[in-house]
Amino acid sequence: MNQVDIYNQNGDVTQQLELSKSVFDVKINPALIHQVIVTQQANARQPIAHTKGRAEVRGGGKKPWKQKGTGRARHGSIRSPLWIGGGVTFGPTNERNFEKKINKVMNRQVLRMILTDKAQHEKIRVMEHFDFSEYKTKSMADFVKKIGLGTKKILVIIDTEKKEVARMVRNIPKMTPISVSSLNNLDLLACDYLLFSKPSLTSLTKVLERK
Repeated sequence: MNQVDIYNQNGDVTQQLELSKSVFDVKINPALIHQVIVTQQANARQPIAHTKGRAEVRGGGKKPWKQKGTGRARHGSIRSPLWIGGGVTFGPTNERNFEKKINKVMNRQVLRMILTDKAQHEKIRVMEHFDFSEYKTKSMADFVKKIGLGTKKILVIIDTEKKEVARMVRNIPKMTPISVSSLNNLDLLACDYLLFSKPSLTSLTKVLERK
């Protein structure tokens, strides 16, 4: 898919646009995509699970019984991991760091690969401009139905359009607005279709054409 149709507000095709081969026609490397996606998911992960060690558990300051003469095993605290209610040995803590590193070149190349896949499967739609007479949810919902994407999960890529566009899109189920500067691999993979305006497509192409 080297060309995409450009739609007007009525859902009619007005022209075709040639896609950049350096962005929408690159060799796809599944292993690299997997590596970058795992990295992004790991960096978004929050270390919530936390267990208390013997030093964090409340109580246990007094020695339960004297060291010798009772016939029982010696203990220094009832909050030892050996006791019920004591600390946990080697349990998960919220100090764990899941962060992974990936360089910008690899991350940007994966963006190109995912966009290439979307282009090859004809999952890209382009509108002339996100300009509406009324910035209402109904205007965008009607446009999406006219181009046959009424029930699909759509990522709307916005460049310098008005903030009203993002607000009107948020109210539509399965549609998510995102700026060109915030576009990331996880969001690209999670959607069924990409909806650009012509300016946002041009802006993204310029960014990704840089090496």
